Amino acid sequence: MIMAEFSIVPIGEGESLSEHVARAVEAVMESGLEYRVNPMGTVVEGEWDEVFAVIGEAFRRVMADCDRATCTIKVDCRKTEGSRLESKIESVEARLGRPVNR
Repeated sequence: MIMAEFSIVPIGEGESLSEHVARAVEAVMESGLEYRVNPMGTVVEGEWDEVFAVIGEAFRRVMADCDRATCTIKVDCRKTEGSRLESKIESVEARLGRPVNR
């Protein structure tokens, strides 16, 4: 299983990019993979090929009406079973003894 955080940024499309971001997030939602959206990107969890397929689809949707975009991807691979999207945060909260903002 991997977790990948990615951010797609259209270039030359103005200051507000939520229209483009929404198309990328829609691709992630339709994939059925576990994900979390944050202010700086989206984290997707699954098998390598599944995750990169959905990132590719998200990129294609953004590029549908853009001439240029950048994509940054950060990958965390661990050979354990089960979702870590929540457990990583819960581990930090346990050490802090209190919840963090999500």
